[in-house]
Amino acid sequence: MNFEIQGTLIVKNDTQVISDRFKKREFVIEKKESSPNGFEFVDTIKFQLTQDKCSLLDSYELGNDINVAFNIRGNKWEKNGQTSYFVNLDAWKIEGASAGAPAPQASSSSAPPPPPASDAPAEESFGDDLPF
Repeated sequence: MNFEIQGTLIVKNDTQVISDRFKKREFVIEKKESSPNGFEFVDTIKFQLTQDKCSLLDSYELGNDINVAFNIRGNKWEKNGQTSYFVNLDAWKIEGASAGAPAPQASSSSAPPPPPASDAPAEESFGDDLPF
């Protein structure tokens, strides 16, 4: 599944080389929302970029409002009889918030492009199976 969120870039880490075959870069956005009664809720959300996607963050500075397209990835890890579960938010596209505004409709009826390929295993897509 693909998700998108908009927020303010508040942490921008350097790329970490984990092994000769894997590198990652983490960053954090701050997402603010207000309730109808005037309360403000602030979420700080950590994402990771992997492999050739690590450079996507290079052109953004702390304080920039950005749109992040991401996938949710879960992993199971077992050691010494203990099982742990990890969840990562894997970003695959970053745009300035103003670039994420809806574009005018084109005259052709072409479908939107699929998300870029990643190094993660391919997921099967069965389309939208909602009845409406």
